Amino acid sequence: MKFLINSKFPVLAGMVLVMALFSCEEELTTIGEGVISGDPFTTGKIEYPVFAFNKKIQAVQTNRLPIYQLGVFNDPVYGKTVASITTQVNLASRNPIFGTYSQDVEDNSGTDDNASTTLENETVTEVFLYIPYLTKSATVRDSDGDGVDDEFEKEEFILDVTNDTDGDGLSNIEEKILGTDPLNTDTDGDGINDFDDDDTIANTFARKVDLDSIYGDTTEGFNIKVERSTFFLRDLDPNTNFQEAQEYFSNQQFSPEFVAEVFFDGEVAFSDEEILFFKEDDPDTEDVDESKEVDVRLAPGIRVQLDPVIANAFFQENILDKEGQSELLSLTNFRDFFRGIHFSIPDDILILFDLTQARIDINYEYNVVNTNSTFDDTSDDTIEIEESIYQLRFLIGGGVSAIGGNAVNTLINDPYSPEIASNLDTGENASKIYLKGGAGSVIQINLFDENNGEEIINEIKANNWIINEANLVFYVDSDALGTGENVVEPPRLYLYNAENNNPLYNVATETSDSNTSLGLFKNYDGLIEKSSDGKGEKYSVRITDHINNLIVRDSTNATLRLTLTSNIGLVNASDAMFNDLQEANNSIPVMSIINPMGTVLFGSGTQSASNESKRLKLVIHYTEAN
Repeated sequence: MKFLINSKFPVLAGMVLVMALFSCEEELTTIGEGVISGDPFTTGKIEYPVFAFNKKIQAVQTNRLPIYQLGVFNDPVYGKTVASITTQVNLASRNPIFGTYSQDVEDNSGTDDNASTTLENETVTEVFLYIPYLTKSATVRDSDGDGVDDEFEKEEFILDVTNDTDGDGLSNIEEKILGTDPLNTDTDGDGINDFDDDDTIANTFARKVDLDSIYGDTTEGFNIKVERSTFFLRDLDPNTNFQEAQEYFSNQQFSPEFVAEVFFDGEVAFSDEEILFFKEDDPDTEDVDESKEVDVRLAPGIRVQLDPVIANAFFQENILDKEGQSELLSLTNFRDFFRGIHFSIPDDILILFDLTQARIDINYEYNVVNTNSTFDDTSDDTIEIEESIYQLRFLIGGGVSAIGGNAVNTLINDPYSPEIASNLDTGENASKIYLKGGAGSVIQINLFDENNGEEIINEIKANNWIINEANLVFYVDSDALGTGENVVEPPRLYLYNAENNNPLYNVATETSDSNTSLGLFKNYDGLIEKSSDGKGEKYSVRITDHINNLIVRDSTNATLRLTLTSNIGLVNASDAMFNDLQEANNSIPVMSIINPMGTVLFGSGTQSASNESKRLKLVIHYTEAN
């Protein structure tokens, strides 16, 4: 190139020369040998040291979380974690009206000129708690909503008319057309086989949903306890002159000191089916039985009737009877008056919930005046009973909106084994990495040397290397995890800048194959790679952009931190309490806090000869100009 650039030939002569060069391959080769000799670039791979330090977490901030844990999680390595929830209760609206008229109108019904007003005498009949389970996707397994699982609408099922999954005499394709359940011989439960039943209303059966984030045996039921909380959860911190949000941490326990009435204490059965509510039959339509038509579909979840004596009396006295009074005039008044609810599950099952979708339904009845269409003549007026539902919510908002209200997740861990405890906060480069979500542990990572020095970075700069790829590979210590059925390995690790909580990936250069938590940012990776026996083998984290920032853009070689993550796309952090009070940044990602799992990885410290190849190291692939 230099030969042509420095040429003094006229343009036309230069074009003739170029044509001559390309007219004879042998001449082109000869000239090329005289300009550039050997390969212009060299590619290589080099390994650099990494220093990993196990850091114990005393407690994490657990109020205003997007997801809450409830129950008992038994980890074969880290032991038991017991999770309970204490939450505020929120009115659906300020100063609610129960029945048709406000309490003020009711109180004046005897002297006003309105024949329709009366003392409504609102009375609680039933109180239900509903907490939906998390699902693996936003849709049920019936994506087209026709009542038939997608599994039974695959081509092989549709084309083969002999496929009859439930054996009721109707093929799956016939059941799809009729709107009956291909997994149930009697869809409407009237005792008549679907093949012989001509009265089954199409698509009125409960659809199945893929449940998510449930750890334990789902073939058995579990017990849940629901108690009234007497603890006042403040929204604002008085220590900041009420300018900042109040923080509550995972080690704060509310039971038994701050609980009162027990609203429910009993067993709940698991189900992955929707909860259906049917319409009431209209006596005026003799040819149609509306009671067979679905009115409301609820996602699978916990739905229990609270104690009909204790709960009915409490919600009568403290909700319906307070209509128009100061306790219900504002959310602030109400939160101070009705402190909240405390949930606990004593069994070996852990369930993650979105509390913004949970609620308490107060079913009540009240009096209404039937004027029999003679508004001016009260002699034929009758008092009739109407039914209604008032809903109390726990948290509000969520999704793209800010979470309103306050709830705290208490997470109590069993003491770690002596082996694990003796390897936390030692200040030594770890041979084994002990990583646990929630109020567990995190790993401090320093690249190149123990103090994040600049010497190696300056050497790379002097070599003029182009960094093609840089990876940290964390190998799983499968022997430490064991082989039991209760070994649950975290599907993804998250490495980030510990000094500012920024992620190391570059969203602009990332690729994703889906908008799910494990489908995002495949370049960065961090996903578990399993061996042929189904056990975790390693996690690879690609930090090419981060290394290039150090080499090309003179970024600071900051300390990194390794955690688990339930969704790598969400990087918000909450405060944490570390054993080492000198931590520069006392916060960890929220998606690590809601993750109950743990793992053991090989570190960068001394390894046995058989495990030397699994030592943690930084592997850089580079190109160098000769």
